[in-house]
Amino acid sequence: MERHIEEVLAGLAGRVRHIYVVDDCCSEKTGRFVQEGWKDANVSVVFLTENQGVGGAVLAGYRQALKDGHEIVVKMDGDNQMDPAYLPALISPLVQGEADYAKGNRFFDVYSLGAMPAIRLLGNASLSFIVKMASGYWDIMDPTNGYTAIHHVALRRLPLDRLDRRYFFECDMLFRLATIRAVVRDVPMPARYEDEISNLKISRVLFQFPWRLLSCILKRFFYIYILRDFNIGSVETIFGVILLTFGTIFGVCNWVLSAVSGQFASIGTIMLAVLPFVIGAQLLLSAVGYDIANRPTNPLARDVATLLRFPARQRVEESGIQTSDL
Repeated sequence: MERHIEEVLAGLAGRVRHIYVVDDCCSEKTGRFVQEGWKDANVSVVFLTENQGVGGAVLAGYRQALKDGHEIVVKMDGDNQMDPAYLPALISPLVQGEADYAKGNRFFDVYSLGAMPAIRLLGNASLSFIVKMASGYWDIMDPTNGYTAIHHVALRRLPLDRLDRRYFFECDMLFRLATIRAVVRDVPMPARYEDEISNLKISRVLFQFPWRLLSCILKRFFYIYILRDFNIGSVETIFGVILLTFGTIFGVCNWVLSAVSGQFASIGTIMLAVLPFVIGAQLLLSAVGYDIANRPTNPLARDVATLLRFPARQRVEESGIQTSDL
C-alpha cells in the first residue's frame, strides 16, 4: 500500500493545486507514512477516527476541499490504478463549462479491455444498464469507476449526509447527481491493473446492489416524474406498469388453471392477457425513450454564473450559494 501511495503522489506532483490523503483508520498507518515521508505543503492528510468505508473517506476529502475553497475536486484511489496523465482530459468538461461531474470510462477502447480481469469486465458490464435506469444517465458506462472530477457548485448542492458510505458510493453518487439535474460526462481512459487487491466482492454486488438500485429507480421516478413534474413520461410509466403487470398475472393464472383442468384457454382469454402485456411493454419502452431525451443538458455551474451577471445577486445568496465561493 505504501508503494502505491508513493507512486500516486509522485504522479500528481506539479499537476494539482493540493492533494488530500484520507486515512480511513487504516491498519497500515498510511496517513502517518505520508505525513512523515512527504514534506510538501501541498499534501495534507485527513485522519478519520473510525473506519467509514470508501464513500465515507471520499466525503471527508470532499468536505475538506470545499472548506479550503477549491473549485474542482478530483477523486483518485490510492492503489495507483488511475493514470494521472489523463487528469487534464478528465477535468476538461468542467473547465469548459460543459459538465458538473466527469468520470472515467474503461469500456470505450475495446483494445484496452484485455488488461481488465474478466470478472471485473463481466460485473461492470452487467451493472451498467441497471445504473442507467437508476440514474437516468443513459449515455454513461462503467458506473463503478472511481476516477472522477466534480465542480464545487454541484458538490455543494449534493446531500452529502445521505450518500452511501460503503462500496455503493459511486452508484449512489450518480443517482444523487440526477436528483439535482447535474450534467455528467464520460471520459474514455484505460485502467492500470498490477498487483493490487480489490476489496469489492462479487457477492456484495450480486446480493446488495440490486435492491439498492431498485430503491434508486423508484425514488428517481417519484422525484423527477411525480413530485417535480407530471408529464407524458409519467403517464406512460404508470399505465405501462399497470397493463404489463395485469397481463402477466392474468396470463400466468390462466395458464396454470388450463394446465390443472386440462382445458385449453379460449381465444378471448388469451387476447385479454396478450394485449395488456404488449401495450404495457410498448408504453414502458416509450417511457424509456422519453427518459433518455430528458437527461440534464445545462450544467449547474453555468446556470449559477449566468445568474451572477444580473443585478439580483440577493436571490443567489438566499438560495444558499455564496457568491464568495464562486
